[in-house]
Amino acid sequence: MSTPTSLELPEGTRRTTVVTARGEFAVLDAMPAAGPCELGTALLVPGYTGSKEDFIAILGQLAAAGRRVVAVDQRGQYETVGPDDPDAYDLRELGADITALADATHAAHLLGHSFGGLVAREAVLGGCSPASLTLLSSGPAALPGPRAEELHFMLNYLDGTPTPGLGGKVAEIWNGVLKPEAVAAGVAHPVMAFLEERMLANNPTALVTMATYLLKAEDKTAELAARGIPAFVLYGEDDNAWPTAQQRDIDVARAAVRDHAHVKVCRPLEQLGGKMRWPAHAARRVGDLARLVLCKGDEIGDRGDG
Repeated sequence: MSTPTSLELPEGTRRTTVVTARGEFAVLDAMPAAGPCELGTALLVPGYTGSKEDFIAILGQLAAAGRRVVAVDQRGQYETVGPDDPDAYDLRELGADITALADATHAAHLLGHSFGGLVAREAVLGGCSPASLTLLSSGPAALPGPRAEELHFMLNYLDGTPTPGLGGKVAEIWNGVLKPEAVAAGVAHPVMAFLEERMLANNPTALVTMATYLLKAEDKTAELAARGIPAFVLYGEDDNAWPTAQQRDIDVARAAVRDHAHVKVCRPLEQLGGKMRWPAHAARRVGDLARLVLCKGDEIGDRGDG
């Protein structure tokens, strides 16, 4: 569960709604506090059980570089309404949503975190053509290991529950599992209250369907490479979702951030905030860049194969 470090919006950031050809989506829309938007708009897509608030820590820094930054709640997530129809959360449908959002916001750059990376990839495979694609802690295929076991537990717990009763079951999971974990992790009260509000606001059908796709996602790395969209993979050195070897093997430019796990979406990007420049990573096509390794305080750059 992605946990924001703060809920305070950076200067120049507002809560709003983006109207698209596929419906309305709740977003955080960040503009440079001073100066014009000289760089292309970036669209940020959160992961499973996440939301636009996961990116609060980096919105101001990325906008300060001279770009508009839009973080979105996907269909069925938190403040974006979604139906109780499982077909509405098919990866192709979610990818089409992101394409529509990119069109509506004139986004030039696309970033997806975890499950949001799979959705962003699906958007690109479906015809979305951003100037660059960044995959943050997002693997090439189905989620393996302990995190997959957690999803199986949740799906088994919810299995057989009629749609009207799913919300109550999700509340039981929050109170019995997720909230105690957050308390043990020392999450501050305001953030804890937000996490509860967000979890219970998610469409339960969306939670079930997205979890199912996380467990059966196919490896589409070759198809992504064939699209020729400049891409960059960023992951925590201690990622506890997809093994780092799997993320490292995605044949694009990549960087590891030391001492960071999968769920800390804000922390690795917080390191990169002022340094990250999508055009620099978009200079060559997919597969053309050498392996990148980012240590604390280091600038992003080619590090050879070591």
